[in-house]
Amino acid sequence: MFDAGPAVKDTQRKPHVAAIIRVERSVGSYQPATGLWKQSHESSIYLSNRPVDAKTAACAIRNHWGIENTSHHARDVTLREDASRIRKNPDVFARMRSRASNILRCNQSETISQDRFAAAIAGIEAVLAMTLSRER
Repeated sequence: MFDAGPAVKDTQRKPHVAAIIRVERSVGSYQPATGLWKQSHESSIYLSNRPVDAKTAACAIRNHWGIENTSHHARDVTLREDASRIRKNPDVFARMRSRASNILRCNQSETISQDRFAAAIAGIEAVLAMTLSRER
């Protein structure tokens, strides 16, 4: 934890930054090729608009990353949100992906990707059933 006063003294950010928080992390990333874990160290800098103690800052940072890892990462990986090429009304499609993610999460099965697959199969079966019933 650092007082931001000296760092932002002569800048436009002075009224907006009250504390600077530096977090040091040891990160283990699994290497599929070797089957081993590779350790690395990283530093992150956070800014706060009010003075906070280290315990409160740590709690806020953990809560932020908890949301990122459960919601945003799942949407990026399984719904390929970051790969979207939609340029017209992207907010509409983002809300649709959010709604789909929430519905899948409420079903509480193993993984969202398995849920997507099951929903796709059910949709195909429904279309086939409608098509077959019309032909008779």
